Amino acid sequence: MVVAFVIIFITFINLCHFSDNFIEEFGYSSSIVPNEFIVSFSGYHNGSQRNDILLKALQNFDLILWKELPRKNSASQYQSDFSLIQIYSDVDRVVSTLKKHSLIKGVTEQRMVARTLKNVNPNHLDTDSWVPRNLKKSNFDSFIEESSVKSRKILRAIPRQISHVLQANVLWGLGHRGKDVKVAVFDTGLPKSHPHFKNIKDRTDWTEEKTVNDEVGHGTFVAGVIASDRECYGFAPEADLYIFRVFTNKQVSYTSWFLDAFNYAILKNIDILNLSIGGPDFMDKPFVDKVWELTANNVIMVSAIGNDGPLYGTLNNPADQMDVIGVGGINFDDKIASFSSRGMTTHELPYGYGRIKPDIVTYGASVTGSNLKGGCRSLSGTSVASPVVAGALALLLSSVASKKVVTNPASVKQAIIESATRIPDANMFEQGHGKFDLIKAYKLLSKYKPYASVIPKYLDLTECPYMWPYCSQPLYYSGMPILVNMTILNGMGVTGRIKEMPIWEPLNENHGNLLKIAFAYSDNLWPWSGYLAVYLSVSKEGEAWTGIVQGVITLSVTSYATLENEEEQSSKITIPVKVSIIPTPLKSKRILWDQFHNLRYPSGYFPRDNLNMKMDPLDWNADHIHTNYKDLYTYLRSKDYFIEVLGLPFTCFDANDYGVLLVIDPEEEYFDEEIVKLTKDIFDNKLSVIVVGEWYNVKVMDKIQFYDENTRQWWTPVTGGANIPALNELMKPWGISLTDQVYSGEFKVGTKTVIYASGATIGEFPKEGFVMRANKLYDQAAEVLFGEIKADSDVPIIGFYDPSQTHRGSGRIVVYGDSNCLDSAHMTTDCFWLLEEMLNYTINGGELTKFLTSMKSEPISEPHMLTTRLQDNKLHLYSKVIEQVGDEILKKPIPNCPSIKWNVPLSRKGFAPEYLLPVAVPMTAPT
Repeated sequence: MVVAFVIIFITFINLCHFSDNFIEEFGYSSSIVPNEFIVSFSGYHNGSQRNDILLKALQNFDLILWKELPRKNSASQYQSDFSLIQIYSDVDRVVSTLKKHSLIKGVTEQRMVARTLKNVNPNHLDTDSWVPRNLKKSNFDSFIEESSVKSRKILRAIPRQISHVLQANVLWGLGHRGKDVKVAVFDTGLPKSHPHFKNIKDRTDWTEEKTVNDEVGHGTFVAGVIASDRECYGFAPEADLYIFRVFTNKQVSYTSWFLDAFNYAILKNIDILNLSIGGPDFMDKPFVDKVWELTANNVIMVSAIGNDGPLYGTLNNPADQMDVIGVGGINFDDKIASFSSRGMTTHELPYGYGRIKPDIVTYGASVTGSNLKGGCRSLSGTSVASPVVAGALALLLSSVASKKVVTNPASVKQAIIESATRIPDANMFEQGHGKFDLIKAYKLLSKYKPYASVIPKYLDLTECPYMWPYCSQPLYYSGMPILVNMTILNGMGVTGRIKEMPIWEPLNENHGNLLKIAFAYSDNLWPWSGYLAVYLSVSKEGEAWTGIVQGVITLSVTSYATLENEEEQSSKITIPVKVSIIPTPLKSKRILWDQFHNLRYPSGYFPRDNLNMKMDPLDWNADHIHTNYKDLYTYLRSKDYFIEVLGLPFTCFDANDYGVLLVIDPEEEYFDEEIVKLTKDIFDNKLSVIVVGEWYNVKVMDKIQFYDENTRQWWTPVTGGANIPALNELMKPWGISLTDQVYSGEFKVGTKTVIYASGATIGEFPKEGFVMRANKLYDQAAEVLFGEIKADSDVPIIGFYDPSQTHRGSGRIVVYGDSNCLDSAHMTTDCFWLLEEMLNYTINGGELTKFLTSMKSEPISEPHMLTTRLQDNKLHLYSKVIEQVGDEILKKPIPNCPSIKWNVPLSRKGFAPEYLLPVAVPMTAPT
């Protein structure tokens, strides 16, 4: 999307794979434009009114310090809810003054987005990348028939008429072809005289190039999938096309261009808007607010979920928003395309848990669409899948227009997800609700009556693989509460509310009291949606019990009266619940994952852990055990470990319940109380800790900053791969620290090889400990800074420490300098077995095996090499622990741990936690 807050050479998103002699992929990158700000107003105003508000707000500032920038486009003649200004000096004070004005809603930096092309390995695709050029309708059917005789596999791999595959011809036969449905295509434009289109109602340019033609070809392809009426047929050839050219020929756009274009789409009463673009930044408030306003105005927004699969936690915005239909991709074998981004959403971390996305999946690999100069071509990507759904929805809306069926963003989403076909062996974060089925959706929408529903519609925590990860681990007493973050869809109206607290009613009365449930939910459902967070835990009575607990959660959604409906509407939602409970596992089998100290993108420049990943240096996968550490999670579960997630400070867990705390690649600072508490847990409560760090070198961080010529701004990392200075503060009472050295290479442990990508080294370690040294690693800092290739031997990388020799009854500690071989986003070869050795040493008190002790070991103390913080690193802007007070960076007061008031068995009602966690709404700080 236009708002991804990243650096200009990053390519991370989701347009398409072009299947010609080679394959290309569109990617997006963006950065803040210095001194240009979007001033959002409370309400719409004409140009002179907006200027008057600005003049009044900044009456104490000389006009030479700022000016309002003109915007010349199709929306200029209308009222607007924002202005674009340029501030020349005293920026912070000007911005602060603007925010204080009663009619100004917010002030946000203008963002520039650049789109680039990158080569993609053809093996990345799930289908044959060969495509016949200019395949004509006259020979298409014979081509298919000939290919099917040769090989069924070839037939399944070649491009097809996607509209026929989804049986659009059935609705065509009923006389429906998208007539009178307005579809907006936000892309690269469209040639006026293209032979595939007969119903182009409007072409507008929102760039500064004064042309509406498509010089790239992507906008033409997307429009063709939606509405081409010949050769490569679209779904709704009679739909009214509104073409919005929002990218220049150099593939550049700005947030303000999109905001103006969105306002124009509202003015034009657009029915469906397709965005085959996206980015990981869900915190650009003006953009997200405008998306909400669009859907509140009954615009059905369809957006690509992203091309960053098969990694989890790679969803793109705005497709990951509750009110937007997020579309993922499958191939013609009905398998999830490897490129299709996976959930969960990461808005809610670390306090909550992500929602289900994508909403739906459809064909997105080797799909044919309109070529720039006529004929057909093939593309692959979720930006192909998105217009497939958008075009099909245009056809659907035309089919029910005469039936007075209620169609809105919620009702249409309800129809397509509830009629979807489940894909076997794929979980909900891969497929959403399954494969889009046009005919079933038509049947459901044709008889639609407004109601409210939830996503997912049931909670069966025993159903694998669909309910992964919930189904992968049963519940037990004293475990961290399980949180399921559900989305409420309100088909009755744009605004609604949950009438009363939801009620939990167990079905098996004898055991219903063993399951404790609490709720948190949106105060208002707007637009068309909200969240319901369900907390699940096991009571003390279930400590030794094995079995299944079933029941239902019921709640009522009320939608406010409107001009069309004089009375409030109400809809009852029933959510079946099924969970498996087991006796509390042994402490030696319980692992606690520290999520609180992992900072998820956006908005700062958090660099990749692997410095060799120069074309994709942003660390944006959330570092969660169910996202980029999913493979590690699967491995640990296969070894019968139970993994729980801590989304709160260290002061909020009982060390007596866990064998080991995993602190993997943290970027956050630590409260003083956390340091004291964890040290006590290790030495007094027999908690073991495994710390896995990353590189942190001030000179390297300074080196990998860059000057963006387009925005005239320097970008500097907020941290290194991990926040080693903070880790050293945490480990200081243990007598352990890491250095600012950065090494890469590989080393052997017995017969096994470990890849060391960009790791730190051990600087201090207790004399009673055991330090392993690699025989040969390369000084990556020297390579980055001076271009030198220098190998060093005896590099200290892993430390094992048993404090029980001096602190009787203590836990054990392991420190390792590089997490890349545990992280699916970075690894070439995993080292899960090495972590298992660490677990055996810490949890089970095992001896170091022979292949580990074969390496050099001796006490170490190199304090002169310890890491110092980068000055003015801006971490306080994103931290939950530190803040800026005046000119000082200080630690915030540590938050209270949540106190959850669980359901009372007699009333069987659930209660929200007293410490209400923001589990679903983006851009909301913890209360």
